[in-house]
Amino acid sequence: MSDEKYHGCPSDRGSADAWYNRVPDPHKYPEGTYKCERVTLTDPKEIAAYNLAYAEGMASGDHKDWN
Repeated sequence: MSDEKYHGCPSDRGSADAWYNRVPDPHKYPEGTYKCERVTLTDPKEIAAYNLAYAEGMASGDHKDWN
């Protein structure tokens, strides 16, 4: 499941957290973002997918402009 790409998957949430300049908090929404309970990640592959997407997003410097 860690390789699946869907709205709410670990990499989607990692990139979203980076976009909004949030503190990293590995999680997913198995049925789609905000369509089910938020699940804290425990699977190392999913955590790695989240962390990679988060790191890439932070490194890009492309974040939501709150102004």
